[in-house]
Amino acid sequence: MRAILFAAGRGERMKPLTERTPKALLEVGGKALIVRQIERLAAAGIREVVVNVSHFGEQVEARLGDGSRFGVSILWSREAEPLETAGAIAWARDLLGPEPFLALSADIHTAFDYACLVPVAQAIARDPAAQAAHFVLVDNPPWHAKGDMGLEAGLVVRGGPTLTYANISVFHPALFDGVTAGTRLALFPWSYRFVDERRVTGERYAGDWDNVGTPAQLAALDRRLTP
Repeated sequence: MRAILFAAGRGERMKPLTERTPKALLEVGGKALIVRQIERLAAAGIREVVVNVSHFGEQVEARLGDGSRFGVSILWSREAEPLETAGAIAWARDLLGPEPFLALSADIHTAFDYACLVPVAQAIARDPAAQAAHFVLVDNPPWHAKGDMGLEAGLVVRGGPTLTYANISVFHPALFDGVTAGTRLALFPWSYRFVDERRVTGERYAGDWDNVGTPAQLAALDRRLTP
């Protein structure tokens, strides 16, 4: 299974730290956020990683190279301007190949075991008409108390008690057939059509997870991870 790491955002809420440094290269506990993600992917046996870049993308490429020192092979998807999540996947479609792939943000920190999603991807590959995607959800953090979507009997639903999208998912590439390469397109609400078709499974993860969106969140995580 391949993975795509989203690292093209401008990190507007992270200013002034992102005025000269891409958000993905900001460090916690002495290590860049994106490096921590790549190391976890490698530990899960995921060896082919697509990284999308735009804002200060040359810095990200210079830091990571071909990925070999992290135990992975990195393919670069370069965007002139950030295309959002769904748009980034459509742009990188040829790099991702024909099989279901893992999609995750470079700026989250989590102990989630990505190896658990390999059998999920295999199930999606067997019958994408029935199961086309899978979302990992977490309890609503204070800064996103309203949540994003619900979970009922293993299916993602709109309504009911809500959880927050963890920026971790698996997709069948055919979902993006109708998205023209170069289109700027957010994952939501675009992907809700597949939720309404009851083709999106999900799971609640209750372990360590941080979405690093502001300097205060970055500093708090850095304190927690620094020995």
